[in-house]
Amino acid sequence: MKKIIFLAVIVFLITTACKKETPLDKTNTADNSVSPDSVTAIAKEAWIYGYPVFYNYKMIYATALNKQSGEFVGFNKFKNIAMSATPSDTLVVTINNDTPYSMASLNVSDEPVVIELPKVEENRYYVMQFVDLYTFNFEYLGSRVSGNNPGKYLIAGPDWKGETPKGINKVLKSETNLIFLVGRTQLHSPEDVSNLKKIQEQYKLMPLHEYTKQPVPQVKKYDLPLPVWKEDDYSTPEFINVLNALLQYANVDSSETKLRERFAKIGIIPGKRFDSSKYSPETIIAIEKGIIEAKKELESGVTNLRDFGNLFGTRKALENNYMNRAIAAAAGIYGNTKEEAVYTGSAVDKDNQPLAGNKNYILKFSKNQLPEAKYFWSITMYNLPKRLLVRNPISRYSIGNKSKGLKYESNGDLIIYLQASSPGKDKESNWLPTPKNENFNFVIRIYGPNEKVINGSWKMPLPEIVK
Repeated sequence: MKKIIFLAVIVFLITTACKKETPLDKTNTADNSVSPDSVTAIAKEAWIYGYPVFYNYKMIYATALNKQSGEFVGFNKFKNIAMSATPSDTLVVTINNDTPYSMASLNVSDEPVVIELPKVEENRYYVMQFVDLYTFNFEYLGSRVSGNNPGKYLIAGPDWKGETPKGINKVLKSETNLIFLVGRTQLHSPEDVSNLKKIQEQYKLMPLHEYTKQPVPQVKKYDLPLPVWKEDDYSTPEFINVLNALLQYANVDSSETKLRERFAKIGIIPGKRFDSSKYSPETIIAIEKGIIEAKKELESGVTNLRDFGNLFGTRKALENNYMNRAIAAAAGIYGNTKEEAVYTGSAVDKDNQPLAGNKNYILKFSKNQLPEAKYFWSITMYNLPKRLLVRNPISRYSIGNKSKGLKYESNGDLIIYLQASSPGKDKESNWLPTPKNENFNFVIRIYGPNEKVINGSWKMPLPEIVK
């Protein structure tokens, strides 16, 4: 997958019946009643809250808005990647290397979108993961949920109240009008790429009016344009303007009414432009302090992360834990809900020491300790702190129970060799190369996990140094 970059293109002028608004009419003004300490606390909370929104928008911007990007396809269109990821793919951290992607940015502001899925052979796992702007996994389609038979489904925003058209199997309702769709289709081997392409080409998206052969609906207008995505914006008070533009596409959940009221005290109001010149220097300094504190807390959460299991899911499942949602976006955005796939892994060995590329390790699964999965499981290697795939002489970035030539011990145990150099020709089938001069971590992905994996009673072994 090539590196993706994106750009915003929608600009609307808002008029009233009696006069044209001036920029000042749509600009926030300072709330001088809030103390600097309160401003810092609110800014910290808001920065954490918005972090996954911002980095989700990075992908939406890349695939749907930046016409200068070689990856540009526009809204409501699939971008299929018919190959496994490589170290050149640096846009997404902790990238999946098992199931090539079919990605799409959806905008259902004006009308729903219909997705059409083909018949997929029974021995091939695939999934369509629907992620709202907040990064909640609000719906699934595919092998586990809807099976491998063909179907048509309607994807609608929070305000849509139309009738379900004929031929639609189910309506999928999002609480935001911007959605990122992550499709994954199992690739059995490099020789399987041509078969994979044929399946991906049958994944179709179309606006509802095309499906029903009705006129094009009226375009919904927003007060602020979608922003150009710039990494630096989220390290300054400009993050408020970014959120004000993006949150126009999200209804306020009843559980967040008071939260949004607090955010408004520092200028976070969807559709309103934040003008820092309207705020006192003390207030701006307090906002910047909140950003610094939020960054430190998030970095600590990611560094100490041991279990991905409860980081991904619906709003209900995550119980509005905004720090966990931010950690998920930082450590591995677009992770699956645990019923679909469980992620675990480690950056330390069994003695709780950091995994280092200048050391040799074994990861040993006893016969009764192997992950139990309905579909398959794999282990993927990443360098630290970048969390990207590791270049190596055999171009192997992951290994798992479907890997060709994998060897088990005579008693059924499985040993994986984690080291930078070859463990020997007789062991290379079980070798997952590590970086030479960097620390690293690995992630185990278990697709279609059994109940022991889901509830946490299955325990992963930790690497042991080879002496």
